[in-house]
Amino acid sequence: MQKWSRLKLPLAALAILSSLTLLTAVPLFADQPSGVQAAALGGVFLIFFILVVAVYVYFSLALKTIAEKTNTENGWWAWVPILQVILMLNIAKKPVWWIILFFIPLVGAVFAIIVWMAIAEARNKPNWWGILLIIPVFGLIVPGYLAWSD
Repeated sequence: MQKWSRLKLPLAALAILSSLTLLTAVPLFADQPSGVQAAALGGVFLIFFILVVAVYVYFSLALKTIAEKTNTENGWWAWVPILQVILMLNIAKKPVWWIILFFIPLVGAVFAIIVWMAIAEARNKPNWWGILLIIPVFGLIVPGYLAWSD
């Protein structure tokens, strides 16, 4: 009997959550969103927007720092989207016409890795740091490591 008394609270919580889920699932498919749904959707978009801006600022700061440490001109280009690619090509000492290759879907990913490998070499790091961009979490770590490590 002792086991059943310990399970009452979790089972009751599960029953309440499942009933709330059923009650809130019906209006999700309605034609007009309610105020709560619109606010929740707006909150999700706001969090997503803040996350995207934070990643953009982080990447721009890292690229600007890499440009300064490699004595590459026009480090402020790190803040302008298309000029970021040109700055990366300048740091990697690759031809500027490679920017065209970045706009081809699969080819662009391969050349981005090649450029980041060259950027790692320009920072006197092993070039396999550029290959780590394939792994999602390391894709955020690599620019920071190349920028702020000694």
